[in-house]
Amino acid sequence: MERILVIFLVLIQGIVCAQFKNIKLAEESEGGKPMVEPSITINQKDPKNIIAAYSLDQIKYTKDGGETWQETTVTSPYGVYGDVVLESDPKGVIHFFHLSDPSGEGRSNEAWLDRIVAHQSNDGGKSWDEGKSIGYNPPKDQDKPWVAIHPRKGNLAVTWTQFDKYGSKDAGCQSHIMLSTSANGKKWSNPIQLSQLPGDCVDSDNTAEGAVPVIGRDGKMFVAWSNGGTIYLDRSYDEGKTWLSNDIAIATQASGWDMEIPGLGRANGMPIIRVNNSPTRSVGVLYLIWADQGDGTSDTNTWFIRSVNHGDNWTVPKKIGEDESNKHQFLPWMTVDQTTGYIYIVYYDRRNYDDNQTDVYLSYSSDDGNTFKDVKISESPFTPTEDKFFGDYTNIAAHNGIITPIWTRMDNGKTSIWTTVIRQDQIIQQEAPAKKK
Repeated sequence: MERILVIFLVLIQGIVCAQFKNIKLAEESEGGKPMVEPSITINQKDPKNIIAAYSLDQIKYTKDGGETWQETTVTSPYGVYGDVVLESDPKGVIHFFHLSDPSGEGRSNEAWLDRIVAHQSNDGGKSWDEGKSIGYNPPKDQDKPWVAIHPRKGNLAVTWTQFDKYGSKDAGCQSHIMLSTSANGKKWSNPIQLSQLPGDCVDSDNTAEGAVPVIGRDGKMFVAWSNGGTIYLDRSYDEGKTWLSNDIAIATQASGWDMEIPGLGRANGMPIIRVNNSPTRSVGVLYLIWADQGDGTSDTNTWFIRSVNHGDNWTVPKKIGEDESNKHQFLPWMTVDQTTGYIYIVYYDRRNYDDNQTDVYLSYSSDDGNTFKDVKISESPFTPTEDKFFGDYTNIAAHNGIITPIWTRMDNGKTSIWTTVIRQDQIIQQEAPAKKK
């Protein structure tokens, strides 16, 4: 009987591990550039078409649900310099955003980071246009974009940080949150400044940075970012034409967004905001996550809050992760499956180890964020080293019951990009979406 029990347990363990087959999309070559900061999206017209991007200019796409992948390189006369962002619009057009490097010389040339660049693909990620310029305003630098797309109309909003001069420690140097909009991704509006309170240019806690926009089904726009240990919200009720005269301080980010985590040269806890656009009773609810070290530098935590009244009031922060280890959970990203309303959060987690070994976890909620469950999705741990760049973010997409987290791992000092294609029924059994009103 003991032998049978052991065999049974081994088989069960194998089945559990097999649920989340990890797929390596890219690996750093000897002497090559790091493979970091991935983004991923699912084609809203064809959920088997999944598109992934990673720094600086690489795209991988699949049209068979992740069984096989093809690779392409995106080029632009404005240069392609990382901080990649991918999103599908309702018509299945794929939008790709990144930083600029028109000279190809990087930081050594003044033109570096002179704009944000937007591309489109009409064939599921196989080919791309040469890119449109957004926010060109020399000699100022444009950094860290993110995008939101109207779930019905398809109009777009892009936010980013404008630096007077990136990395400058000059006391008079300022950073601001900027926004540009487009009806179709082909022509972009002149940028407007959203943030009332400027940050510095150091690229640290007191820099206005990490802006993420969302657009509701009713056209309401919301943008959240971090500056000086506070998370701010701005909003527009007329599709981006007018905004608040005073930004709303919605959360305290204890210790700021720039954190030290063993094994990482740098790490951040910048906020991620999402809006529920699903056909459920939770439509219009806002969700926000961030990470901080308010409980000490040896205990990084990810927090979740929710607003049912367009950001006026928020719930008490809820800790993400079903563990009491007082260890590091960091670099989270969040998405909402807009067909079900389910919330998914991917993050790195060290709950199982006393050293720098790191797993990847997925937390999920089927009840509007009232409760979360979590599951380990990486097949094996990895150990990063501080002397190698690890990147600033993970990413995750979900659509029509398909969930695609994407992350960086590091083995022997080399980075690689991984994903897994998960069906909702693999992790949520017999749970139904919230009932309609």
